Amino acid sequence: MTAISTMSPDPITGPAPSRTPHRRRVKIVLGATALTLVAAAGAGYLWLDATADVQNLGVSDCTALTPVVTASAAGTSTAEDHRAVCRTLRSLTDSWAKGDATAYGEHFTPDATYTSYVGTHYQGRRDITEGHRALFGGFLKDTKLADSFLGIRFYGPDTAVVTSRGDTYTCARKKPTDLSKTQTYTLIRQADHQWRIAAFHNTQRQRVMERISFLFSPKTKPEAEK
Repeated sequence: MTAISTMSPDPITGPAPSRTPHRRRVKIVLGATALTLVAAAGAGYLWLDATADVQNLGVSDCTALTPVVTASAAGTSTAEDHRAVCRTLRSLTDSWAKGDATAYGEHFTPDATYTSYVGTHYQGRRDITEGHRALFGGFLKDTKLADSFLGIRFYGPDTAVVTSRGDTYTCARKKPTDLSKTQTYTLIRQADHQWRIAAFHNTQRQRVMERISFLFSPKTKPEAEK
């Protein structure tokens, strides 16, 4: 027996209108709006990234910097000290390029601290050396360091602070010009008259976030970037 539907059109208003076309139109409008917003956000991000270049690029040669000598270092820090500090940093870079963790670690004091750009904190030369031994044998294998020096300051006869921009690159790639990290080295002269790194801090530059902060709060922009 065939079932007979008990539902029938209203004798006055006729059949109930279908809502399917209306819902489809709403979905189309919402989808188009979402795509427009995504495209606008993407275009905005690309614009921010493209306009986030820095003005203060530094110099590739550490010895080309004009050192700042504080009152406590006046008359004690010399041009040879400047060259000696730069030699330490150049030798550090060479050790990285060779993938020699032992030689790399020798550029740090026994109790040195090292903070990587991801926030990993190494305590002491042994920690720094073994951490880099693993890095040189892993995802930083066959890489080199690119540096651009921003400044050097001497505090007393045996302490220097060097700021720089830096990045890593593979031997197969061209040396990068857009260096994504900002670094601070604190070096001290030890009893054997060698300058070694007592503290190192590395920070990843967040291009877009920095650009946004400068747009919304222009006074946060450093003098060198104005």
